[in-house]
Order: sequence, then structure tokens, then C-alpha cells
Amino acid sequence: MKLKSKLMNAVAATAVSVSATAAMAGGHGELTVGYFLEWPMPFEYAKQMGTYDEALGMKVNWVSFDTGTAMSAAMASGDVQISVSQGVPPFVVAASAGQDLQIIDVAVSYSDNDNCVVSSALEIDKNSAGELAGKKVAVPLGTAAHYGFLKQMGHFGVDVGGLEVVDMAPADGAAALAQGSVDMACGWGGALRRMKEHGNVLLTGAEKEELGILVFDVTSAPAGFVAENSDVVAKFLKVTSDANAMWNAGGADAEGMLETIAKDAGMSVEDTASTMATFIFPSSEDQLSAKWLGGGAQDFMKGVADVFVNAGAIPSALDSYAGTVNTAPLAAANGM
Repeated sequence: MKLKSKLMNAVAATAVSVSATAAMAGGHGELTVGYFLEWPMPFEYAKQMGTYDEALGMKVNWVSFDTGTAMSAAMASGDVQISVSQGVPPFVVAASAGQDLQIIDVAVSYSDNDNCVVSSALEIDKNSAGELAGKKVAVPLGTAAHYGFLKQMGHFGVDVGGLEVVDMAPADGAAALAQGSVDMACGWGGALRRMKEHGNVLLTGAEKEELGILVFDVTSAPAGFVAENSDVVAKFLKVTSDANAMWNAGGADAEGMLETIAKDAGMSVEDTASTMATFIFPSSEDQLSAKWLGGGAQDFMKGVADVFVNAGAIPSALDSYAGTVNTAPLAAANGM
């Protein structure tokens, strides 16, 4: 299995030192933000309404990605200044490799919307997970799905070294599972929904949480960019927070909100509603609490890093991830 070498390549790609990120879009007064398609979130309503452009007083360009590791690479190159809903594991991979990224908010919690699916043809469930030995698995390396995969295999006593692990973006993994070219695939969002049409999960979200497999995404940005554009970052987070508050207050029933988000995510209204029903969008006050950015997220990242080190996926972990979290912009946004 070449899992380690493949992830090492991803780490090397994100360990680039860049100063260009401090200058928004080459100094033209524009901002470029990364996000995921088929991953519906309240911010997309504000995106479609032009609220970010208005609040920031500049054009905001949006670029979609397949994985959080690709987001890290884009931020390292200076092509993207902010990434919305980057998975914690890819953030940890980049930070552990020396990329100077910072978490600036908790984007979403979703333990039921990131998982691994076993092909129906195998008839394997949590009681027979040992039968996965030697099977071929599609996993997007360095992502939340990768971390969950490692933790689940550890729980079931399945030797990851004996599996044929193929690095695939979730959409590609879903297609491979449907074609029967892999025995199990891991992913999230729309891809996970398609995977479930051809198989079953081993553990539910609640069962994963009982094992300490938390699943949440963050909004991240290069530290240099945040330091030199703190007001812009705070305004960006304020718009996001307001959109989350609107959704949490009943946005699914608000005129046009669900439909607008579905359009932006490239999904049907029905699929968007069912996906978002599994999402939790913490308020800015909650995010600043001890459970999240007040210490909980930092401790969780250390745990993720140690799991990756033990699995041979990354060479080393930071002694602490406290320095990778910057709550100042979110606190400022909370006061606006």
C-alpha cells in the first residue's frame, strides 16, 4: 500500500512558503474564496445575494474544490485567500507540514455526513467488518473522511496496511463504488449520498461520536493574510454568521433561502434539505466557547495529528495546535 507516499506528496505540495497571500488577488482589491459544490451551507445564500461583495466593498471571487488538501495548496500558492468549510484533517496535515494557516471559525459540524460505504455485494456490516481485510478502498487522503476511515478501521481491528487504499476524491470514489471497481469508498455530501445507493455504512454518526470521531469543518486562511487584512476577515465572518443565524432561525422555511442555496450548491431542493438536516451551524458565541475554538478544537487537532503520525500518513505532529487558531476576527465580527 502506498498511502504514506501519496500523502507525503500532498504534504509537500502544501508546505510551500508564500507571501503573496497578503495581497488580495494580486493587489486588485478582490478576494478569492474556496468552497465545495454539493455541500450546501447558509453562506451560499449570502454569496448569491451579493452580500459579501457589499459588506466587504470589493468583488469576491468563488472557486470550487474537490478536497480540503487542494484548498491548502491553493492557499499556499496565493490563489485563494480564504477557504470555507475545509475539513480539520486536511488543515492539520498542512499545518503539521509547516504551512502557516489559521482557523478563523467553525463552519459546520456533520458527523452523519462524512462516512465510508461498503459495497452491498459484500454484505459486510459492523458485525462482520473483519471481512474487509485485503479489500480495495477509495479514500480522499488527508481529509476528514481519511481520518474517519483510519479510526473506524482501528475500532474494527482491520489492518490498514493490508488494504489496497486508492486516493480518490469523493465523487470519483462514488463512481468507482457504483462500477464495482472498489469494495468501499469514503466521502461526504452529494458523493456520500450516491455511495449509499450502492452500499451501507458501518457506523452511524452517533456511533462514530461515541468513539470520539468528531466531524467538523473550519474556515481557514493564511496567517499573513489574516494579520494584514483583519478588518476584511472580520466582515467576511460577520456575513457568514448572519447567514447561519438566519438558517438556524428557520431559514429552511424562509422564502427563497433553501432554493437559493440549492442552486448555488448544484443540487436539487430535496437533496439540499435532507443534507442540511444533518448539519449543525454553531453560532459565533458557541464557536468562541471552550467546546470549540476556546480549546476543544485545538485538542481535537492534536488527536487527529497523532492518529495520522501513528498511521504513517504524516512524519510528525506539532507539539500544540493552539497557534493555528485565531479567534480575534470572529470576536470582532461578533461585536459588529
